[in-house]
Amino acid sequence: MLELIDVSRRVSGEDHIIGVSMALQRSSLNVLLGPTLSGKTSLMRLMAGLDAPTSGKVMMDGKDVTGVPVRRRNVAMVYQQFINYPTLTVYENIASPMRVAGRPKAEIDAAVRKAADLLKMTPYLDRTPLNLSGGQQQRTALARALVKNADLVLLDEPLANLDYKLREELREELPKIFAETGAIFVYATTEPHEALLLGGQTATLSKGRVTQFGDTTAVYRRPQDIVTATTFSDPPLNVLPLQKRGGRFTGDGGVDFAAAPAHAGLSDGRYRIGVRPHRLELGNAHGAGFDAEVSLTEVTGSETFIHARLGETPIVALVHGIRRVEAGDTVHLSFDPGEILVFADDGSALGAPAALAA
Repeated sequence: MLELIDVSRRVSGEDHIIGVSMALQRSSLNVLLGPTLSGKTSLMRLMAGLDAPTSGKVMMDGKDVTGVPVRRRNVAMVYQQFINYPTLTVYENIASPMRVAGRPKAEIDAAVRKAADLLKMTPYLDRTPLNLSGGQQQRTALARALVKNADLVLLDEPLANLDYKLREELREELPKIFAETGAIFVYATTEPHEALLLGGQTATLSKGRVTQFGDTTAVYRRPQDIVTATTFSDPPLNVLPLQKRGGRFTGDGGVDFAAAPAHAGLSDGRYRIGVRPHRLELGNAHGAGFDAEVSLTEVTGSETFIHARLGETPIVALVHGIRRVEAGDTVHLSFDPGEILVFADDGSALGAPAALAA
């Protein structure tokens, strides 16, 4: 088990990581989700021993490794900018960490061929990296990390530079690959969709802090605060300031609807509600809604993104099918009150949204 205990890192007076505590189990897949500069890479460097925390402890299987450098830890890393040895074949690239460790030839061969098979690289073992596509080069780097038989495997946005089709294929394959090892895997990404596809555990990061850590689906469906909810939403979460009076929520633009049972017991006052873009529908399909002015539409094929404004509040709706609405049009967008997230003024989540709030 890798355990971070109140770990912080401060560089030149600037906080990079702030008070992170989390425990990662062996044979687990753990996703670090957050926007650029949220602290994902900084946290991985602390886990690996590339950097030392300013305060707090890093424990591995009950042993304090806080000050132990990376070269004395059994760690493998794969970066967005993957690195292979250009003059070595794919076979030798994958085998290189085992050769450095002095492993027997038969053991190396078996491990290389197993990793190559898992990553569909067997036909390319005799090629050099310059004769591979970008996706094949990234698979080579991933295979090399696997054969190292590391206790901790860190993957820092490893698929970001690949084409869409290959990213989707590898996202589906990686959880299966992870399940066959006893290592702790940590995977950093900026994409909520990628976190949901990978599954496992997810830690959401914002400005150097872990805002929530737990089962990926649970974090997505039950965010503890508005920062976690917005981090785990792409397209952006729609956030509306509302007033609750009696059993109703009201707000600008004619927003007026009865509170769902999960929120009916909240006291009167100001709240913010979160509505995921795919929960908004054109028309009066649900008991809550508002009129908004369209600023832009994007048709992706089977879906349409509608960008609009409710007064000064930006709105994004993701609706099924091709919808021909033009900039300047007024549309009515509706939603189910039982599928919203409700937050207090301080950003903490309130009530218990329905499972379908996801």
